[in-house]
Amino acid sequence: MIYNQLLTIKAQKGAAFVVLIDPDDLAIADIPQFLQDCEANGVDAFFMGGSLMYASDLDQYVAILKQNTTLPIIGFPGSLSQVSRNLDAVLYLSVISGRNPDYLFGQHVHAAPIIKKMGIETISTGYMLIESGKLTTAQYMSYTMPIPRSKPKVAAATGLAAEMMGMKMLFTDAGSGADMSVSNEMIYAIAKTCSIPLVVGGGLRTPEEVYQKVKYGASIVVVGNALESNKSANYIQELASAAHILTPKSI
Repeated sequence: MIYNQLLTIKAQKGAAFVVLIDPDDLAIADIPQFLQDCEANGVDAFFMGGSLMYASDLDQYVAILKQNTTLPIIGFPGSLSQVSRNLDAVLYLSVISGRNPDYLFGQHVHAAPIIKKMGIETISTGYMLIESGKLTTAQYMSYTMPIPRSKPKVAAATGLAAEMMGMKMLFTDAGSGADMSVSNEMIYAIAKTCSIPLVVGGGLRTPEEVYQKVKYGASIVVVGNALESNKSANYIQELASAAHILTPKSI
């Protein structure tokens, strides 16, 4: 199972380093070289999706991704239309930071039988939008307010509620291209309160920022927007190394 693979990577390396791919931003012609550089330089998995997506043939796009890497391709869907049968797994997201019933549970009812028929592994994930200094696409599209970045106790309690409801993972997201990433104080509060893995994404641009998120409790760190403007192998390697704060254990 992909979920168990992520847990193993976290145990061996300190945290998993995941690259977010938005089909609208990564052209098919650029896929082979980019994925090769990612796999060769420490990336552990890929998330695929976005708040908006104009790609017309998602199944074909994911198939091309899989042809060019042995790493897991995990769906990070902004809507039901972003689910493909070719994914290795999908984050079954519930926007627990907001109170819009459609994103808490509504769309999930429509998605469940489709995903089951596709046979895709689901990873139930409590998704928390965090204030980042500006209105993000995810906030706008989901009609939800983010958790104030100055309220780590609110985020921790929200995450704990999701854990008690049986969710497997938490995801704190400042949003694509955020001015400010999720604060270290908030990450620490959630990690100290909750026992399920914590994913942190949004606004991460430097190896030092990635390292700090892992140091304060992130189990998985996600970088996407920063790699759209700098796809160099050295930059990828620096970011991945910053997340892998433990010496890998022998299996």
